[in-house]
Amino acid sequence: QVQLVESGGGLVQAGGSLRLSCAPSGRTFTIYNMGWFRQALGKEREFVAAIVWSGGRTNYGDSVKGRFTISRVSATNTMYLQMNSLKPEDTAVYYCAASRPSSSPNVKPTEYDYWGQGTQVTVSS
Repeated sequence: QVQLVESGGGLVQAGGSLRLSCAPSGRTFTIYNMGWFRQALGKEREFVAAIVWSGGRTNYGDSVKGRFTISRVSATNTMYLQMNSLKPEDTAVYYCAASRPSSSPNVKPTEYDYWGQGTQVTVSS
């Protein structure tokens, strides 16, 4: 069983930046593809970004392209989401997720097997 631990959320003014981190806890033997989703109050979970662990291929949701960057450090099995030029509409709970390896970044929540507990990101105007 893979447990994911997120960190780095908080309150920031519009135009500011935050970096989220996600790392698996416990014993992990399999390299997974990973991704970020977010869910604002009263809305459905939205795809943010995903990365293929082997090779680093990435994919982004349209609303964050050019502002967010997903990355990973293989040596520590840690994934990051660098968020720049934040907007109030980026306010949401951000979740990291892990899936079985595939050749393409997974963009649907149903493609992921493990989820973190979520971290709140609030962007004030």
